[in-house]
Amino acid sequence: MPHPVIRPARADEYDEVGRVWMESWASTGLAETSDFLLANLRARIRREIANGWSLFVADDNGTIAAMLALHVPKLYLDMLFVAPDYQGRSLGRRLLAFARTQMPDEMYLRCVRENEKAWRWYEREGFVFEKEEIEPSNGFIMKYYRWKRAA
Repeated sequence: MPHPVIRPARADEYDEVGRVWMESWASTGLAETSDFLLANLRARIRREIANGWSLFVADDNGTIAAMLALHVPKLYLDMLFVAPDYQGRSLGRRLLAFARTQMPDEMYLRCVRENEKAWRWYEREGFVFEKEEIEPSNGFIMKYYRWKRAA
């Protein structure tokens, strides 16, 4: 079976990207799926793209398997979410490798402190913890990580 193809998201896919984002976020146990959450994520996608996001998807023959949102000028990996049915297949690692082609020297990210599975994964992938701060918009404590290319 061929791997999903990583490519830029199309505007007609934003709603489906929002669904993948919601289901992946809910799979962490930190939220439950709801129409309200889905509507908020779909609106946020459009807002973030207007503010400079580069949005990519992993396309598995027409099925959105994952999303990756980068803010390249800020060296910021903002979102990396893999649909629950695709988790555990190294798709996250492929998306991270792709992000490194877009920001080859350095990038940073934030991860919710309670999402231990995610931040431990980023640590295994070479990201270094820098600090924790409360995110005022949602009250979550965020762990900040940075990756730099080895000299």
